[in-house]
Amino acid sequence: MGLAVAYQLALDGHQPVVFEADDRVGGMTATFDFNGLDIERYYHFHCTSDTAFLQVLEELGMAEKMRWVETKMGYWYQNRLQPWGNPIALLKFKGLSLVAKVRYGLHAFLSVKRDDWKPLDRVEATGWIRRWVGAEAYEVLWRRLFDYKFYDYTDNLSAAWIWSRIRRIGRSRYSLFREKLGYLEGGSSTLLQGLANAIRNNGGQIRLKSPASKVVIEDGRVRGIMVGGEMEAFDKVVSTVPLPYVSRLMPDLPQSILDKFNNKKNIAVVCVIAKLKKPVTENFWLNINDPEMDIPGLVEYTNLRPLGEHIVYVPFYMPGEHPKYSESDEAFISKVKRYLKKINPALSDSDFLDIRASRYRYAQPICEPGYMDGVPDAMLPVDGLWAADTSYYYPEDRGISESIGFGRNLAKRVVKR
Repeated sequence: MGLAVAYQLALDGHQPVVFEADDRVGGMTATFDFNGLDIERYYHFHCTSDTAFLQVLEELGMAEKMRWVETKMGYWYQNRLQPWGNPIALLKFKGLSLVAKVRYGLHAFLSVKRDDWKPLDRVEATGWIRRWVGAEAYEVLWRRLFDYKFYDYTDNLSAAWIWSRIRRIGRSRYSLFREKLGYLEGGSSTLLQGLANAIRNNGGQIRLKSPASKVVIEDGRVRGIMVGGEMEAFDKVVSTVPLPYVSRLMPDLPQSILDKFNNKKNIAVVCVIAKLKKPVTENFWLNINDPEMDIPGLVEYTNLRPLGEHIVYVPFYMPGEHPKYSESDEAFISKVKRYLKKINPALSDSDFLDIRASRYRYAQPICEPGYMDGVPDAMLPVDGLWAADTSYYYPEDRGISESIGFGRNLAKRVVKR
């Protein structure tokens, strides 16, 4: 989002300066050296409906680097790997009655067709789903997806927010029976470097390893930011860090505004990435309902983007204050090896070429019903000061395209103001 703000400002003739705490741009889209393979720390994919992302590729001259692939989904349930993601797979699914299948399918179909999210804004998500699909389908197909991502927050989530996730995947299809997802040649680094180059070529700057420590506010207006113990003067400041960091950066905001930022909760993630000699399954996405696995699913990335070795992402989501988040990387890595070998008994320890774990404390906002009612406007009550994160394009879920679209529009608002 921060790069998108700077990109739009630079295109419009301004001279933005991006202050990045990391040694690389991109936040959760940034890549790392995975034993000779440059790849994202956290998995990403693109849908045909990602218009803001596709527009930027056109502007950067990168549209030809986009690749679309017919992908497959699966479901691991009752120690059995089953196809998933289309009406035939649903009808053949073992472990669910016909009535439950019909109710589940009808809910998914109508969710994909729905455009107006506002009637769902103040509706609690699990109750909404149960009313549509029934207790049986909820227990088999939904409950563990909620429990192993949101834990104690499961029963206070916005139905509009959950609906947007159903719709996004559902609309990235050739037809009811064929799913189409996309990847960018070179991965996210292709996009990130394209944006960074465009910012610099149009007069902007990007300063790496330069965390902002405080936004300086005097007499009701922004004066600049503190970086490395020194004041950097600016007419306008736009923050795109996760909301929980805002009060640390802007302690001089009115207390009522700080309270709103501090009251927002986030899910953390420990994402284990494994490099294997052989595939685990033929699916890109595998939903999981297994009492021996504390994950809602995994992503077999190379079933979307071929890379030579086989890459699997296994995310463990949980509130950052949950005791599990303090467990060691080795504990999560050990679980992943055990889980993958259970799903595919042909895998052995020798098939694991490398395996790592990455952590992100504020990976995703927890959006309760009526979420935006408790969020300050991005234009803060200080002249020249703006703040937003991925929760600001609620009810859409966090994503590259959504961040680009929101960031560019935010830049236009900032200039207009």
